[in-house]
Amino acid sequence: MRIFLLLIPLLIFIQNAESQKQRFDSLSGKLKVEQADSNKVKLLWQMAEAGNLYNPDLSVTLAQNALYLAQKIQYPSGESHSLSALATALTNIGNYPSALTFYLRKLELEEKRKQPRDFASTLINIGILYALQEQYKDALDYYKQADSIILKNQIEDLKYFILLNLGDVYEKLNQADSSFNYYQQSLEVANAMKDTLFAGTSMVGLGNIYLKKNDTNACLKNYLQSLVYLNASNDFDNMCEANLGLARLYEKRAIDDSTRYYAEQSFALAKQSGFETRQLNAATFLTDYFKARNVTDSAFKYLETMQALNNAIYSKEKIREAQIISTNERIRQSEIAENKRKAEEERHEQLQMLIVGIVIVLLFLLTLLLNRVRVHYRIIKFFGILSLLMFFEYILLLLHPWVEIITNHIPLLEILIFVVIASIIIPTHHRLEHWLLERLTNAKLITKQQLAAIEEFTGEDELGNDV
Repeated sequence: MRIFLLLIPLLIFIQNAESQKQRFDSLSGKLKVEQADSNKVKLLWQMAEAGNLYNPDLSVTLAQNALYLAQKIQYPSGESHSLSALATALTNIGNYPSALTFYLRKLELEEKRKQPRDFASTLINIGILYALQEQYKDALDYYKQADSIILKNQIEDLKYFILLNLGDVYEKLNQADSSFNYYQQSLEVANAMKDTLFAGTSMVGLGNIYLKKNDTNACLKNYLQSLVYLNASNDFDNMCEANLGLARLYEKRAIDDSTRYYAEQSFALAKQSGFETRQLNAATFLTDYFKARNVTDSAFKYLETMQALNNAIYSKEKIREAQIISTNERIRQSEIAENKRKAEEERHEQLQMLIVGIVIVLLFLLTLLLNRVRVHYRIIKFFGILSLLMFFEYILLLLHPWVEIITNHIPLLEILIFVVIASIIIPTHHRLEHWLLERLTNAKLITKQQLAAIEEFTGEDELGNDV
């Protein structure tokens, strides 16, 4: 049973690589002239999605660039899309562990964003990645969490996918009754949507379950109807599975001609579409079929095909492993470079904060010193107010990151906290401003009075002239 990664466009497997290349080139042209960082993020992750079919390695790089830019400009929605694009590209390469890592990071982000649909779709995709790694119990756990959120929030466009994937994972766990219930529900949703592709996919699942239950009539009905729907949608992957299911069904009924026909149909479709695993399944079935009937030449033919397919799959697996190692290293180097850039930014920010702190202290000292020289009191007042304003703005600047962390970037909570802080700081600022100016002004007045007394006592003005 093919399962859907929700953040890949639903019919992307039907589209050819050439159309995606054209879309990629169009987006690339827009990126060259785009000025707004938020739009650049959007274009980058869209390019990553468009490049998935023909160049997943490039998609990984583009998605990473989108992710780093989104984090830099604090753009949570862009960060979420970028993580999805990155995880999807890694999934297409077959790098399931790394893809899972980024989906888990996205899940953590979605928990803070409070977007039920995005949260549910992320849970489903995490479940799919566990299923692809044959960790079915873990997959079931995430599917159930997603199902609960979908039901609670009535997320209609995800209902089919969660029901189908629950049916699939219960089938893998050999829990036929539970699998049947979910496949049946997914078929009802597909029929309500009038979506024949989805209906055909559900019927393949139901056919598999009926086959396990030895209900051959219901099995035959579902497989045959699924082929009608899947053929109309060019879904050759599930058609291979349905044809091989029919071969197994007719083998149980001991109808040799039909058994051979549908097994060979499955093999031919798989070969035509380049589905090597499907070819191997069909070749294995046909080898056993001809062996049991002592048709040695045909059995030997499919045995050779099996061996060739095993070697091809093994070689591709080795290439894929090398590609995964290479991709992981590129991701690691990119993260090192990004962390270095962030550390450099933090050093600059810390240096700027230090300079501002020193300037505030120097301004305050300068204000205190001005009252000891002959300067107009308005200048003293100006520097006094300026130093206090900078001091309180400096406090707000220091508090802002902590407030963001405490509130999880929820604007309403941030506003409430800053209102409370302002209600404390503003009166304090006014009191300190009044106190400082009074002290400095009084000091200046005293200095003037003392100077006048000296002038009267000596009979000279401040320049030494007789008065």
